[in-house]
Amino acid sequence: MTLHLRAAAPAVSSVNLEARTVEAIASTGAEVRRSGFTERLDLAGADLSRLIGAPVLDAHRASSTKDQLGVVDAAEVRPEGLWVRLRFRSNDAARAVLADIADGTLRGLSIGYSVETWTETRRGKDRIRTAAKWQPIEISIVPVPADPAAGFRSEDIPMPETQENHDAGTMTRAQINAEIRSIAATASLDQAWTDAQIDAETTVEAARAAAFEAMRQRGAEQNVRTTRAHVGFSHDDPAVIATRAGEALFARSHPEHQLSPESRQFAYASFIDLARDSLRRSGVSLTGLAAEGIITRALHVNGDFGLILGDAVGRNLRQSYQSGPAGVRQAARQSTVRDFRPKSKVGLGSAPNLIHVPEAGEFPHGTMTETGEKYAAQTFGRIFGISRQALVNDDLGAFSALPKLMGEAARDFENAYLANMVSSNPAMADGMPVFDATRNNADTDDDLWQVIANAITAGSADTTVKNLAFTALAAIRTAMRLRKGPGGQFIDAAPSYVLVHPLFENIFERMISNLRGSLYGAPNAFPADLKLLVDPRLPSNAWYFAADPSKVEGLEYSYLEGAPGPQIETRTGFEIDGVQTKVRLDFGAGWVDWRGWHRLIISPTELPVSDSDMIFGLLAGTED
Repeated sequence: MTLHLRAAAPAVSSVNLEARTVEAIASTGAEVRRSGFTERLDLAGADLSRLIGAPVLDAHRASSTKDQLGVVDAAEVRPEGLWVRLRFRSNDAARAVLADIADGTLRGLSIGYSVETWTETRRGKDRIRTAAKWQPIEISIVPVPADPAAGFRSEDIPMPETQENHDAGTMTRAQINAEIRSIAATASLDQAWTDAQIDAETTVEAARAAAFEAMRQRGAEQNVRTTRAHVGFSHDDPAVIATRAGEALFARSHPEHQLSPESRQFAYASFIDLARDSLRRSGVSLTGLAAEGIITRALHVNGDFGLILGDAVGRNLRQSYQSGPAGVRQAARQSTVRDFRPKSKVGLGSAPNLIHVPEAGEFPHGTMTETGEKYAAQTFGRIFGISRQALVNDDLGAFSALPKLMGEAARDFENAYLANMVSSNPAMADGMPVFDATRNNADTDDDLWQVIANAITAGSADTTVKNLAFTALAAIRTAMRLRKGPGGQFIDAAPSYVLVHPLFENIFERMISNLRGSLYGAPNAFPADLKLLVDPRLPSNAWYFAADPSKVEGLEYSYLEGAPGPQIETRTGFEIDGVQTKVRLDFGAGWVDWRGWHRLIISPTELPVSDSDMIFGLLAGTED
């Protein structure tokens, strides 16, 4: 394969120094004089499959990795030429070149390409060779350009035209037609297109615009796409390295985790090992650096070391967040919000009844009964740090402990938030609290606890407690079954969860177990899937019953769209000498309907923890 080179002089550059990217016109297809012939590039015949992800080189040198300045992030054929977006490496050498491009002191751009098919024409005595099918394979930054119409993009200065602008007033029709034929040959357009332009007495400028449009349409038919370059596992893709090395670092503190094959090369790597590799990828010399110096330098060089630590921190945090008890969350419905404005929830309750439509009759209109509730997401967060000393000491315990605690804190915060929504009994849009006697979803039996205690004292707890439990739970189940939606239709809000304070955990386990058995010698019809949820934040004198949230709306919580659970950002710190991680939770909750819940108050005041002995006595009295 013969590698062809073509240089270009840039216009003023538009550079994003933060993203380390720059846009450029790599080629306009303009004529370049070669030895014995003139060369043209047919842009419509460009195969860009190897260009996206191809290297950006220093003056076409490729003898070592230091010669690679970056990669081609995206490419496509546009009317003005072959457009590319270049992404530079984060090392000092690449940043210096990017800075020179930004200030205009480095103005040369060149492409390297191979040609599959040539076509030849003649213009007088000049031999014209057109690359009809060709493949660009690298972009280089060069000091001396040749193609005057290509280069780095400018947001303020338009790109110069590919061909020379002739004064329309001084050109004869024959000269214009000759120029149109030249444009057609450069763009590889057929004779029919050329004849149509000449017959219409088109100007040179109009013909050039029409040729660009024809090339654009031809390129679109070939499905030329702008695609984000993912070069796989390479030293130029920090995101890939961070994911794989971060997983390996996470596995060191969680031996039960099975490493993916891609991450095994980082297995057992210490913080020093990861920092050393990161510095090498950034082109930083390690000569004379001890362990402390390697860690310090890696924290302050804009490489991938911080990304690796952030990935491992995130894995530790998410595991502890997801592995803890869900509490009240299990009885609530998860949703999302688009922003931080109040979310209006429209509960349709139930649809209107279907009505018989006679033959050739008109379908009657129905209306939906709507009830609206609102709640909004808010942002909660905290910053924590991991010291440089912990990294130098390879203190894996300290590194994993803080994210674990923050993950648990995020989970506990959500559970506490939802438990408070239950126990505080807030007012809804109609001005009434969630649990209220007028809604028939709140019962009070101040004597129930005393009756149970008396039954224990009388020695007849076994039958009495079973009867009381059956009576209370059956009555609540019946009430929830008979619940109607806003439209007056039954919604079948049978209880799936019972939520209690830990004082009642053991007794309810036994009560539910007994109720699933037989009562009075007959099979019990109480649902076997009633699930017990225990939360110490709930009041000790109330029992709560909830329908399946996927079937009947009630308590709802939401995360910001695209950001479920705690989100983290990591940076090397100045306030502390090490790594800082910010944990952010965009979360909100509210009641959207009351019909799926029921509350039973069993005592006028909360029961003291000392009553636990009585509860255990009750437990003993209900043994079968």
